[in-house]
Amino acid sequence: MSSSRSEFSAFPVVMGPTASGKTALAIELALLRNGEVVSADSMQVYRGLDLGTAKPTIKEQAGIPHHLIDVADMTEKYDVFRFCADAEKCIADIRARGRLPVVAGGTGLYLRALLYGLDPLPASEPLRKELDEAYDNEARFPELQALMREKAPLDYQRFGLHRRKLIRAYEVLRLTGTQMTELQKTWGKNECRKDARSFVLVWDNAELRERIFRRCGAMLASGWIDEAEQILRAGFHDAPTAWQALGYRQIGDYLNGKLRREELQERIATATWQFARRQNTWFRTQHPEAVRIPMPDRRAAQIIAAHLRA
Repeated sequence: MSSSRSEFSAFPVVMGPTASGKTALAIELALLRNGEVVSADSMQVYRGLDLGTAKPTIKEQAGIPHHLIDVADMTEKYDVFRFCADAEKCIADIRARGRLPVVAGGTGLYLRALLYGLDPLPASEPLRKELDEAYDNEARFPELQALMREKAPLDYQRFGLHRRKLIRAYEVLRLTGTQMTELQKTWGKNECRKDARSFVLVWDNAELRERIFRRCGAMLASGWIDEAEQILRAGFHDAPTAWQALGYRQIGDYLNGKLRREELQERIATATWQFARRQNTWFRTQHPEAVRIPMPDRRAAQIIAAHLRA
């Protein structure tokens, strides 16, 4: 017999910008509350993108089952619709085993859709196929950027550096004649699901930026360049979504002689910091329901556990 969401105790959703400590906190919480971790990271779903997406190693996972990591090939398109379907199945399966789902990640669109429902924006499979064939490549992406800068400046300002998102925005524009940014304002009217409690990890900007810089250096020292080179050699440099993961493009520029090695860490860290700032803006504006947890705080897992019992 199926059970409604309200019959279960609330599960935690831990969100925050890159390098904010979400993964370690989710594992600590899962150990504390007999839980399993469900990743909400749009890049960790891809096999082969390991170091650059900061996937937790087997040792770091501490024996805790992790879900929605390494579930797609780099040639696949893994979108918010597939994520929601997969995440709901994971949550149901974990609960059926009498354990607590612990959702953790930084992909804002995935988290918003999981908590508030999928957006009602129109879609057209034939049109999407047409736009993908035209613009989902390095050669013609600048053409799409120029088009959207003129026709949909708000969408361009928000999604201009993200190929897949900008294609989606153009699809919506073609179908409705209205910018997706304007249509998404209706999202604020949706209610957050009752069987979840969300938490945002909040860092001082200077401290978070330093954490990002240090982590980039550690990842480069651990073999990230070799990982990126293998991806390039395998012909995945223009994969539909995966190659857009932070840092890989800069490493590609280094391998192609466009960037000096001594510049690499700073370039990746700067791009990552810019992304983290956008994440913070998203969490602040799109998740008013979330409890903000100032970091660092060694009691963070206990604070979240206390909220779940309340």
